[in-house]
Amino acid sequence: MKKVSILSVCGSGTVTSSMVAGKLKEKLKGKYVVSTTEARPTAALNLAKSGRFDLITFTSPLPAGDYGIPAINAFACLTGMGEDKFFEDVIKTIENLPK
Repeated sequence: MKKVSILSVCGSGTVTSSMVAGKLKEKLKGKYVVSTTEARPTAALNLAKSGRFDLITFTSPLPAGDYGIPAINAFACLTGMGEDKFFEDVIKTIENLPK
């Protein structure tokens, strides 16, 4: 199975990012080996540039910068509206990763 490392970002770096990370792990289980790390927006750029992550999901705005990896808005996980599209976007992004 393909391994994917996801940086999950929310305002506090704990509650919402953990919820999104949990939903991603559940949805992708059996298709991918998923690891997640939760973070605040202020830490996202440095973490993204560390080379440890394949993509970012976020529910709070990310500071401007070149993250070097795909970033997908995960706000749909909070409302449930558009959640299927969010997961489709994540899967499409994973499938297009160079690894």
